[in-house]
Amino acid sequence: MDMNEREKRLRQKQAQRRKNVLIMKCIISLLILIVVFLAVVLIKDAVIPGVKKQEENTKKQQQEAQADAGGSVTADQTESTEGSGSTEDQLLAAADVMAAQYDYDGAIQSLQASSLYTNSQKMQDAVTGYQQVKATCTAYPLEQITHVFFHTMIKDPSKAFDGDAKEAGYNQVMTTMSEFTGIMESMYEKGYVMVSLHDMCTVNADGTVSSGEILLPPGKIPFVLSQDDVSYYHYMDGDGFAQKLIVDENGDVKNTYVEDDGSISVGDYDMVPWIDTFVKEHPDFSYHGHKGIIALTGYEGVLGYRTDEVYRTKEASRVTEYQQKFFDEHPDFDEAAWQKEVDDATNVANTMKAEGWEFASHTWGHIAPQTVGLEAMQKDTQRWLDNVAPVVGDTDVIIFAFGADIGDWQPYTDANPFFTYLKGKGFNIFCNVDSTQYWVQFGSNYMRQGRRNLDGYRMYYNPDMLSDLFDVSSVWDKSRPTPVPQM
Repeated sequence: MDMNEREKRLRQKQAQRRKNVLIMKCIISLLILIVVFLAVVLIKDAVIPGVKKQEENTKKQQQEAQADAGGSVTADQTESTEGSGSTEDQLLAAADVMAAQYDYDGAIQSLQASSLYTNSQKMQDAVTGYQQVKATCTAYPLEQITHVFFHTMIKDPSKAFDGDAKEAGYNQVMTTMSEFTGIMESMYEKGYVMVSLHDMCTVNADGTVSSGEILLPPGKIPFVLSQDDVSYYHYMDGDGFAQKLIVDENGDVKNTYVEDDGSISVGDYDMVPWIDTFVKEHPDFSYHGHKGIIALTGYEGVLGYRTDEVYRTKEASRVTEYQQKFFDEHPDFDEAAWQKEVDDATNVANTMKAEGWEFASHTWGHIAPQTVGLEAMQKDTQRWLDNVAPVVGDTDVIIFAFGADIGDWQPYTDANPFFTYLKGKGFNIFCNVDSTQYWVQFGSNYMRQGRRNLDGYRMYYNPDMLSDLFDVSSVWDKSRPTPVPQM
C-alpha cells in the first residue's frame, strides 16, 4: 500500500470519529432537554397554584391600600392591567390613572403602601414624578369656576325637529349629541377639567360651610357639569331621545334607544354614557374621578324608570294624561312591575355613583318655589325625599327648576323661609341659572353657584358669551331649524 492510500484511509477514519462524536453530543443534548422539560412540568404542577394565590393576595392588598389612601381602582382599570406584566406594573398603571386625575397624594400613597415599594426603582421613580408634578399645582380661585348645564340630548334631530308643536321647545333648550360632542371635545382641548360641587366647599358637622380647595397644574381649568331632567319623560317618546339608562353586560351605564322598527339599540346616546366613555380614554378630563351632577325631578320617575308612587297607586286625581296613556299601553303594570322599575333604577344610580356621578334635587314637580309658595314647595320637597332619594340616595344639592332661585343675588339669610326650610331638610348647595361666565357665593352655611345653559337658544343668540368654552360655528348642528324661537 503506497503512502497516498494510507493517508486517504487515515483521513476517512478521522472523519468517521468526528461524526460519531457529533452524533453522541446530539443524543446527550436531547436527553438533557427531555430531563429539563419533565422537571418544568413537575415544578409547574407543584408551584403555580401557590403563585396564583399570591397574585390574588397581592391584588387584594393593592386595592385595600388604595382605598385607605382615598383612591379607588375601577373594574375597567383593573382589567386594563390584567396580563400586562407583574403586580408592580398593575400598581403603577392604577397609580398613573389616579395621578392623571390630579390625585397625586392618592397615587403616591397607593405605591408606598405596597410591600414591593422598597425594592422597586420603577415605583420610587413614579412617586418622584408625581411629587414633581404636584409641586407645580396651585389652588384655583373658586369664584372663577364656571358651571355649564344641558338638558336631555337629542340623538336623532330629524325626529325632534319634525315641525310638530314640541319642536320649538326642543330647539330652545335642548342640545344635539353632535353639538354636545363638539362642545366637550373643545373644552377638553382648552384644558377644562370636571370637578364636583363638593370639591368647591366643605360642609362641616355643625352645618357651616367652608371653602374647598382645588389644586391643578398650570393650564388646567376646573368646571362643574350638570344635566337636568334625566327622566326621559313620556312626552319625548318617538322624538329622537334615548329611552332610559341601563347597566349593560359589561357593568357600564349605557342608553337604550327604540329604533323605527321597534328594536332596541344600546349605546352612548346621552350625556352620562358619553362622558363615561370619554373619561376612560381621557382620564385627565376628570378631577379625582369626579364627573357631572344629575338634577332629577320625580313626577314621572327617574333615569327612564317609572318609579314615582303614582305608578304604584294609580291615584286617579294625580294621574296625568301621559301617565294614563302609559297605563293603557301597559295594562299589566302592577305593583311588582313598579318594584322592578325601582330596583333597576337603583342599580343604575348606584353604578353611576361608583363611576363618579352625583345627584341633585330639581324639585319633584319641576316647580319655581317662589311662584308656587312656601307650603307647596314644602309638599313638593317631601315628595322628592320620599320618592327620589330612596332610589338615588341622599343629596345636599338643589338645582332649581327654571333656574328660579329662592332669592335675588343678595346672600341668603334666616329671614328667608324658603332657605331655612330647605337648609333644615339638609340642602347646603343651591344652583340657579346665571348666564355670566361664573357666579359663586359663599354664606356661612351654604354655597350658591350660577349655571350657564349650553342650548340652542344660547348658542344662536349669544355665541360670544360661550367663546371661552368653544366656537359655536364649529359645533352647530346644521339640522337645527333657524331662527331658534325666542323664549
